[in-house]
Amino acid sequence: MLTNATAMATLPAHDLARAAAFYRDKLGLSPQRETAGGILYQTDSSWFFVYETQFAGTAQNTALSFLVEDVESTVNALKRAGVVFEEYDFPGLKTVNSIADLGGERSAWFKDTEGNILSVSQLSN
Repeated sequence: MLTNATAMATLPAHDLARAAAFYRDKLGLSPQRETAGGILYQTDSSWFFVYETQFAGTAQNTALSFLVEDVESTVNALKRAGVVFEEYDFPGLKTVNSIADLGGERSAWFKDTEGNILSVSQLSN
């Protein structure tokens, strides 16, 4: 029923202006549309919407992943832009220089200004 629909992630923000500055200044993204309800972003053929709510930053899971061609160069570029990456050392999940090898993909996680956990991931060929 939904196989031809476009899926869109939604991310909460305590402070929409602060979140917009992070997505612009740190991730290099420009809004596609701004409404009274929030800000719509597009990356390639994907979309996500950031909206203001008091419940932002409460999820303890990855809220949005960006698939990239080269995770190492992307992590390095984001670090140069001021993004701080999470470092993990759990059974089954250990980052080395911010990147975890998950057997089939390599990923790195960071938080936006609103506490949402985001990742950049490179799928293995």
